[in-house]
Amino acid sequence: MLDFSNARRRLVEDLIAEGILRSKNVIEAMLKVPREEFVTPEYKLSAYNDTPLPLLGDATISAPHMVAMLCEAVRPREGMKILEVGTGSGYQAAVCAEAIGRRGRVYTIEIEMPLVIYSAQNLERLGYAEVVEVYYGDGSLGLPERAPFDAIIVTAAASGVPEALQNQLAVGGRLVIPIEERGGQALYLYAKSERGLARERLAYVSFVRLKRGRKSSWL
Repeated sequence: MLDFSNARRRLVEDLIAEGILRSKNVIEAMLKVPREEFVTPEYKLSAYNDTPLPLLGDATISAPHMVAMLCEAVRPREGMKILEVGTGSGYQAAVCAEAIGRRGRVYTIEIEMPLVIYSAQNLERLGYAEVVEVYYGDGSLGLPERAPFDAIIVTAAASGVPEALQNQLAVGGRLVIPIEERGGQALYLYAKSERGLARERLAYVSFVRLKRGRKSSWL
C-alpha cells in the first residue's frame, strides 16, 4: 500500500526545489490536501505523479505543478474571495481553501453536471463545504451576485479574458487564465489596477477549451 502522506511530502519537496512552490501558505496547502481523494479510484496509486490524470468524460485533474503555479500566481491570503472557473474534481478549490486559511470563500463553477456532483461530493466528504461553494453553469459569465473577487483562476483555455470576469475582478485583484495563441496556449497573469489590466506570460500550457453554456446556479 502506498504511503500517500510521504508521497505528498516528496512531491511538495520536488516542487519547492523546482521553484514552483514558494510561499508558506501554498506549500502548507499542498501538504494538507489529499490529492488521492480527488482522483478516480483506478488512478489513486498515481495521485502523486506530477502529471494530469483522467477524470470523468474528457476532463482531467491538472498536474500538481500546475495547481501550485495557478495558486501561487494569485497570491492567496487569509480572508480572500476567490473565483475558480472549471471545478473538475475539486482539488484546486481545496488547495485554494487551505491557502486562504479556510477563512474567506472559494466560489467554483463547473459546466459539466457529472463533475459538479463529483466535486461537490469530494469537497463535502473532506470538510471543505463550509469554505467552498460549487456552482453549475457557464464559468465565463462569472458570478456577478458574489463579485467582486480578489482573485480569479480559470482552468480552461479561452481566446481572451471574458469581459464578465474582467468586470468581476476587484481593483488590486489578480486573474490567471490560459489564452489560446497561434500554435498553442500560454498561461497569463492579469493584475487589475485603476488603469486597467496589465498582463504577464507565465508559461506555455495545454488545457481543455473553455465551454460556454447556461447561467450559473448554486448546487
